[in-house]
Amino acid sequence: MKINWPKQLWIVRHGESAGNVARDAADLAGHARIDIAERDVDVPLSALGQQQADALAAWFSALPLSEQPNILLASPYQRAVRTADTIAEKLSAKSQLSTRVDERLREKEFGILDRLTRRGIEELHPDQAEFRRILGKFYHRPPAGESWCDVILRLRSMLDTVSLHYSGQRVLIVAHQVVVLCMRYIIEDLSEDQILNIDRQGDVANCGITEYVESSNKDVGGGLRLKRYNFVAPLIDAGTPVTKQKDANLAAR
Repeated sequence: MKINWPKQLWIVRHGESAGNVARDAADLAGHARIDIAERDVDVPLSALGQQQADALAAWFSALPLSEQPNILLASPYQRAVRTADTIAEKLSAKSQLSTRVDERLREKEFGILDRLTRRGIEELHPDQAEFRRILGKFYHRPPAGESWCDVILRLRSMLDTVSLHYSGQRVLIVAHQVVVLCMRYIIEDLSEDQILNIDRQGDVANCGITEYVESSNKDVGGGLRLKRYNFVAPLIDAGTPVTKQKDANLAAR
């Protein structure tokens, strides 16, 4: 069956968040819990994260108008919305672009493991640490949380919507590390081993770009071809530090 994909698709991880910074501090101090006051959905960008979003917005705005995104979708989490809005604000004078929030792009839900470091999981929920070891990160679902497969199920629905409504468009999605990886799994028809091997090679950079373009081979990637992954040249060119911190919850990822 032919899938009517966008002409171009960018999937971007949000800029560095206050949660990224808090997680690093908790790991460094050997704490079991990550000190964040807000709900995960309300965690904002850090000052550096805003600089990264600014650099990414400048890169997109420097593209010819015919090559810029004309559809902008984002996770409802504040760090993703702010990253997307920064891009929209930079492009809006020419394109009238605005951020459209889709809750299916939200962060993976971690349930009872929320706000715990790896040490915290092992100390407070050793049974879940063992279940994860047995099942693997792809299938393990913590109580009240999601597995990678659960995220993939909602993303399949989301990509069906993209195919239905944005065929032939230039679509930019701003979301989270697990979402970026699960999108690759779906679009490229990868196996569990393949996507976990990509994950093991390193974290997705904050404001790193994963880009797909139309392919003449409709049997590969549903008509989309991976052009680049974890592309951070926009940040490097702007002199903005590149960060690849795990999200606040990614000990359970």
